[in-house]
Amino acid sequence: TRRGLAEVDGITHLVYAAVYEKPGLIQGWTEEDQMQTNLEMLENTLAPLIEKGTLEQVTILQGTKAYGIHLHPMPVPARERFPRDDHANFYWLQEDYLTEQAEKHGFRWTILRPQLIIGSTIGSVVNLAPVIGVYGAIRKELGEPFSFPGGVPYVWELVDSRVVAAACEFAATDPAADGRHFNVTNGEVFEWRNLWPALADQLGVELGPDEELSVAEYLPAHEKTWDRIVEKHGLRPNSLETILGESHYYADFCFAYGAEEPPPPAFVSAIELRKAGVCETYDSEETFRHWIGWLQNRKVLPAA
Repeated sequence: TRRGLAEVDGITHLVYAAVYEKPGLIQGWTEEDQMQTNLEMLENTLAPLIEKGTLEQVTILQGTKAYGIHLHPMPVPARERFPRDDHANFYWLQEDYLTEQAEKHGFRWTILRPQLIIGSTIGSVVNLAPVIGVYGAIRKELGEPFSFPGGVPYVWELVDSRVVAAACEFAATDPAADGRHFNVTNGEVFEWRNLWPALADQLGVELGPDEELSVAEYLPAHEKTWDRIVEKHGLRPNSLETILGESHYYADFCFAYGAEEPPPPAFVSAIELRKAGVCETYDSEETFRHWIGWLQNRKVLPAA
């Protein structure tokens, strides 16, 4: 990374959205080597850009783990002005490094905290659009209904990646964003079972009764089924692993698989971003329809 960026001139703005996660995802959130790797990744990106002397602004991404949702119930709604939650987190390592370098070298910074980003990426660690699409395609190919695979009802927030893009543009161009944190969401809440009929319609699959199962285990067990789907529908030759990344583990977390009681709510206030003028928002159902459709149109997922 250092060598590559050393060869590029004229970079004035950086949006840093990279993350390293360990296999299985959830357990790695509390492990020291995961935190140090993420710190080193940012250092190896930022340092050569600072040396160029042209850097003006840096935006980095965090999330609700900043409020400790992976460790304990968090305040509802969580607000940016709250004191830093006292736990080990690569967010804090990156943030301290970023602010120290900004003060030393005179560039501006903003930190965004999006909640459950839904977008077009495959191979991500936390994007559920391709995971749900693959799950639906496999269920249809096997002649099984599109049953909700999660546990107890769990209410969520999400953010369309187009809203994240608008927030990144704001952070890069508006001095009102300088030195601040912003939660980023669509601005509404949803419950997975209530969303499921819209997903079934977009995927062209039949709904069925709930069937609690681990998506993280179910999908890899049907790798050959996915390969058959790719050939049958003339899809891009992406392996199941290429599409899922670690997001199938995140699906179990989001769907409350195995939970006997509803997990604590993870709701954040996005009022500060709206007050600053970033008012883009999407219906959460439309967000999933849009990005699953995007993947269908590009032959990553089979068309409905």
